Amino acid sequence: MFSGRYEYTIDDKGRLSIPAKFRDILTSHYTMKLVLTNLDGCIAAYPEKEWVELQERIEKSTTFKKEARSFLRFFYSGVSECPIDRLGRILVPQSLRNYGAIEKNVVIVGMNRKIEIWAEEAWNEIVRQATSDMEKMTDVASELGL
Repeated sequence: MFSGRYEYTIDDKGRLSIPAKFRDILTSHYTMKLVLTNLDGCIAAYPEKEWVELQERIEKSTTFKKEARSFLRFFYSGVSECPIDRLGRILVPQSLRNYGAIEKNVVIVGMNRKIEIWAEEAWNEIVRQATSDMEKMTDVASELGL
């Protein structure tokens, strides 16, 4: 599925090129449309099929907890369907760019069944935090069976 890290720029109109490797995966396994939303300080981009499956899982597990309703309200409020144009770009809505503090330089990260789009500065902070405590990272990797 999606993996790797790519550095790109987003233009003044909000157009962002999707890495060719990711477009190849979309072409062979999905459609050329991504569903974007705000999540964890970045923009999460799901292939349409993965988005539908995620919605079904959420629907089955939704609780009446206030925290769950608040999260889902936030999560769904940012949703935008973004077709990939003939040049391999998506148009990222201004509201999502604002949420992710994205101005120009971005890092696109493959996260198995989804893609994350990070402002370069935010991504650098994620990497700094992850590498500052390698012992914790090693423990997490062990728990994941790596």
